[in-house]
Amino acid sequence: MALHFLVEDSTHAQVDGLVSLTGAEAKHAAVVRRLRVGETVTIGDGAGVWLTGVAEEVAPALVDVRITERTVVAAASPRIVLVQALAKGDRDELAVQAACELGVDEIVPWQASRSVSRWEGAKATKGRERWATIVREAAKQAHRAWVPSVSEPVTTVQLSRRAADERMLLLDPTAPTRLSALVPDGRDIVLVVGPEGGIAPDELDRLTAASAERVRLGDTVLRTSTAGPAAIALLSGALGRW
Repeated sequence: MALHFLVEDSTHAQVDGLVSLTGAEAKHAAVVRRLRVGETVTIGDGAGVWLTGVAEEVAPALVDVRITERTVVAAASPRIVLVQALAKGDRDELAVQAACELGVDEIVPWQASRSVSRWEGAKATKGRERWATIVREAAKQAHRAWVPSVSEPVTTVQLSRRAADERMLLLDPTAPTRLSALVPDGRDIVLVVGPEGGIAPDELDRLTAASAERVRLGDTVLRTSTAGPAAIALLSGALGRW
């Protein structure tokens, strides 16, 4: 499979034209991936534009690619949104990375009441930027035409407002309904994953009162780093993506 890279703007990227990789992306292509002149690569803008081309010039500061094919990939519908509770260590980051590789369309950091990690002030900005970097790199690795967005962190009150317009699913190991029994209804799916210790009872009450549905994956309890990706895999099958 051809190496894949990302550019910020594909407005002027047309067949027979040149697209240039610069900065960190050029260095990654030339030094880390050891791209050579004449190799075929793919380039995306993270918003549906998919380019195929041949490297004409390769240097750590600049990589020029001659475009041979341009296509536009439609955004997925319905969308899968992962609301990932902040977790200690790198468990939430592992969840974000795997979710992106598996096809999630949006990631929302959630400051749950049981979250050990707290994002406040400058730490919230830094944390979101860190997640966005992880998502970008995971999307490149997975050759995704669309790079998932990373939204602003939300509180439980803010999260409950989304349940009115989207189908919100709460992963709860005590729920009577299995996720595998879900029948898609055309609405975007907002998948909510709690931190270590799960979603607190008062949060479950608030979110279910706002029309969220409690579902479970199976008979075992998964870590916060694996629950979301496992659920996304099931949903991808149910939605016909896989």
